[in-house]
Amino acid sequence: MRRTRDPKRPVQASAPHTSWAVELRAVQRRYGKGRATVHALRGIDLALPHGSFTAVMGPSGSGKSTFLQCAAGLDRPSDGTVRLGGTDITTMNENKLTELRRARLGFVFQAFNLLPSLTVEQNVLLPMRLAGRRPDRHRAAEVLGQVGLGDKGHRRPSELSGGQQQRVAVARALVTRPDVIFADEPTGALDTTTATEILGLMRTAVDGLGATVVMVTHDPAAAAWADRVLFLADGSLADQLDHASAQTIAARMTDLTTRHRRTAGAVA
Repeated sequence: MRRTRDPKRPVQASAPHTSWAVELRAVQRRYGKGRATVHALRGIDLALPHGSFTAVMGPSGSGKSTFLQCAAGLDRPSDGTVRLGGTDITTMNENKLTELRRARLGFVFQAFNLLPSLTVEQNVLLPMRLAGRRPDRHRAAEVLGQVGLGDKGHRRPSELSGGQQQRVAVARALVTRPDVIFADEPTGALDTTTATEILGLMRTAVDGLGATVVMVTHDPAAAAWADRVLFLADGSLADQLDHASAQTIAARMTDLTTRHRRTAGAVA
């Protein structure tokens, strides 16, 4: 049975948490000025616990990408507060914010973003180097083993399949034991079988390693791997589903998209 969220109540787990993995309070993001102003986010309130897997969905133009960029410190909100692991990142200067992203966050993108001139092991160790830490080859071997690539450390990305390259990206995201892993359409360039393998890896990272994953996706089958699915519409949190099937998620997305088109048509 679908559960509909009270839009005035922040999204959070039932149990109290003194420190959330991801916390957004009254977050707004506007672009432009005057009549040309675009309200990409309209007062987002949510709190996500450590060790959780959250998927974010919504119609085109709903604010998914802006949400991820603001939550991950890649963009600054116009108003409101963002905290990661209890740290307020909203007013951090760019140098401090860069340090935090390198040391405490992991990223997985649709485009694998591996450096072709580096080996698999060197790509995995890159976040450590960028954070000014001594590269830990034992840790690299550990995470490569966890994603099933323990024997590929000396290969180049061009020698791997697309699915294997995304596995390297997941290993790279895990290597620093980050507070949060942000994933932006991580399975968008993969076939169904390989996508399932990657989603299984992220699910295992949450369940077995205590990682926190926040994933933007358009695919209900991918979102069904998450503990919770948040739905954005017109820059606001419209609904949520917990432990839902792909069919239930797809039905909710169809409903939201239909309403979004009707609203857009009425405004036009």
